[in-house]
Amino acid sequence: MDAITASARVAALSNAQIAELLTGAAESADGHRKRALQRAARAAFQWPEEAAAVVAEGRSLTELPQVGPWIATAIESLLADPPEHVEPPEIRRGFLALAEARATLAANPDALASLRSDLQMHTTYSDGRATLREMVRAAATRGYAHVAITDHSKGLPIANGMDEARLAEQARDIAALNEELASSGQRIRVLHAIEMNLSPSGDGDMDPAALASLDLVLGAFHSKLRVTEDQTERYLAALRNPDVQVLAHPRGRRYNVRLGLRADWPRVMRAAAESGKALEIDAHPDRQDLDVELLRVANEAGAFVSIGTDAHSVGELGSIELGLAAALRAEVPRARILNFMAAEELAAWVSDVRANG
Repeated sequence: MDAITASARVAALSNAQIAELLTGAAESADGHRKRALQRAARAAFQWPEEAAAVVAEGRSLTELPQVGPWIATAIESLLADPPEHVEPPEIRRGFLALAEARATLAANPDALASLRSDLQMHTTYSDGRATLREMVRAAATRGYAHVAITDHSKGLPIANGMDEARLAEQARDIAALNEELASSGQRIRVLHAIEMNLSPSGDGDMDPAALASLDLVLGAFHSKLRVTEDQTERYLAALRNPDVQVLAHPRGRRYNVRLGLRADWPRVMRAAAESGKALEIDAHPDRQDLDVELLRVANEAGAFVSIGTDAHSVGELGSIELGLAAALRAEVPRARILNFMAAEELAAWVSDVRANG
């Protein structure tokens, strides 16, 4: 194989494709090799650079997380003689790897710096692993002007969901924190929001009066997520809920765990656009929901989009890159991405959505 051909073939496999091939290899492996292949396959989505680029630069693949000598040899063999087609099953399809997301961001150099907010994160008020102040301090280092704290509502007890009394307690805590931030000269502002549990009929689980005082309400399905029948009516009902402004992680999918719900997506996206409400890109690596394909449908319909990391710890805030890259790949204009709005613009948008029901 001459150098030009070798280079072209090496460049043909992305980290996501390598992950899929390693996952396939793990299915027929045993013992420690099976576990090593599985760990490397999951890690491949978070490798900071393409494995092919590492090889092309003459470096060792063992520089990458979860890659030992045996895995490195296996990947080198795949890169040297890649299969013609790598098509993941639907349950693993449409997930961006960090390296390809960063390539998209590099082609849009001002996008990440212009992002004003992260609009979904959790704290110890529900199932987060970091306190309110820890999450906000970490978000401030990313240069955000504001962030939305979206702890779970009471209908999700497994996630330590908040009732109205605890929501009010959190409101007081956030108000005090905003005063602390202002008095110390920090520019970041904390928005009090919630990820409200929605029933399959689109109903929320919180007192509308309590929700009316919030800066933003995300509605999310957390039950009956494995049904295979068309769920279009469920989505339309959720979009008719007057207390909800953003439909969070709409499909409810999880990488290699849950396929997510099915629906007449063009119809759902048109309904979102007509209502003026937003559909979320949950940027958690295992969710990426909506994905690029459905974001293109949403964009064609003219719907608003909201990006949230769904971070439950400080370290998960970095997945904003995956969400923003997906929006860029789908060519969603910034004017319809809530995260590019100033806090005052976002507040006005929420007010308009509430006024329209």
